[in-house]
Amino acid sequence: MGGKNGREGNMPGIVPTRHLIRKMQFSAKSTGSVAPAMHRYEQLAAEWAEGIERGTLRPGERLPSVRQTCQARAVSPSTVFQAYAVLEERGWVEARPRSGYYVRARPSRPGPPPITPPPDTGPHPVAISELLVELLGSTRDAEVVPLGSAFPAPELFPFEALARCGARAMRRLKPAHITGALTAGDEGLREALRHRYAVQGVALHPEELIITHGAMEALNLCLQAVTQPGDVVVVESPAFYGALQALERLHLRALEVATHPQDGVDLTALETLLQRERVAACWFMTRFQNPLGALMPTERKQALVTLLARHGIPLIEDDVYGELYASAERPPPAKAFDGAGLVLHCSSFSKCLAPGYRVGWAAAGRFGATVARLKMMSSLSTSLPAQRAIADYLQQGGYDRHLRHLRHALAESQRRALAVIDESFPPGTHPTRPQGGYFLWLELPPQVNALALHQRALRHGISVAPGVLFSADARFTHHLRLNVGHPGDARLEPALRWLGAEVA
Repeated sequence: MGGKNGREGNMPGIVPTRHLIRKMQFSAKSTGSVAPAMHRYEQLAAEWAEGIERGTLRPGERLPSVRQTCQARAVSPSTVFQAYAVLEERGWVEARPRSGYYVRARPSRPGPPPITPPPDTGPHPVAISELLVELLGSTRDAEVVPLGSAFPAPELFPFEALARCGARAMRRLKPAHITGALTAGDEGLREALRHRYAVQGVALHPEELIITHGAMEALNLCLQAVTQPGDVVVVESPAFYGALQALERLHLRALEVATHPQDGVDLTALETLLQRERVAACWFMTRFQNPLGALMPTERKQALVTLLARHGIPLIEDDVYGELYASAERPPPAKAFDGAGLVLHCSSFSKCLAPGYRVGWAAAGRFGATVARLKMMSSLSTSLPAQRAIADYLQQGGYDRHLRHLRHALAESQRRALAVIDESFPPGTHPTRPQGGYFLWLELPPQVNALALHQRALRHGISVAPGVLFSADARFTHHLRLNVGHPGDARLEPALRWLGAEVA
């Protein structure tokens, strides 16, 4: 993949060895001195990358274990892990839970090209709600294959354990806690969330964390806190349709910025927009973006936060998929780089632990008091039994174990789905290959009408999400978003093969 993103070589998203080595070296120009030799982990990563490029290490082959490498190379485990991290970040290898690091398989077809920049028509109103209601109502039918659904399979979640935790927590509840947790939320849950943020290197002020009725309430409250009707909000292109709905409801104007399937928001294009338009806020997903699945690299997240801080523009970070990473280490959110209190980080347990419980939160930075006031004026509080159930579950210590199983199941499901797509869809089909989450974005051959394909599929008992849902001006007419987060559903592979035949 060439062009402005600097990609080349045979594997989409891969940085060739010579570029990898060049990136690892210090710039003599910037330091004013001769560039020193690479660190040991950089040398190790470059050596493995060269082996992959030459074919000595083949796709699917397991890299040497940490213990083997430490013994053979006389290096520390941290050196080996740093080398793995470099290779993973550059796209050469992938981590498989409880198994190790493997050379990334070269796909039989390329991933999608960079998203075409949206037309330069300036900010515009949004009107997609009617289309959404019509198209997404089908996902409620259990008889329909849920490739168009927004949620993973319910069988992946510990509902029985949550029910036991809820009953136990409510028996212990003191009456005074009922009114004490009204707006900000249950203190036990808030403390557990602050601890999880701290593990990610994010120190939250207690007053900026507000428990909400799912992530959508958190996002809507944050949007209200930083905008007025008629304001311009920058969204990704393609964008999560929930963001477009929120802008429509609050009478805001959308300004779309090109978003790459691997790198996320195009920062050069974003800076151009900020210089040209008066922007009130940005609403982005930096980890496993819906619908692309894009994971913005860490250094680009940091650059994004720096850019917006320079312009004084708030970032609403929609991060409901942040826990669903497939790598060995959790990538940080943009919130980790927020020194100005301008990042309003929103998430929930709906996609990672408790669908239907509708427990989310906002870590709203300097806007915490405003968001809390808006919460009090709208819904006042979030269901206390649901909060207490989740807080008790977190205190029992099983959450991270559950997440490991969930991530593994989703990663395996994605791997199988991509294999079926590679076999069954015709040339001109380009799927994304995300590093987490459970969505795939397919660019189909240009002559395919994805909306008509959706209607034919629904008559066949299959739901899909056509690309027109993900843009304020109904672009992406030959694109689909597919939910592959149903690993136990035997209907998925036949449904994918049927879609491939229809596209062909």
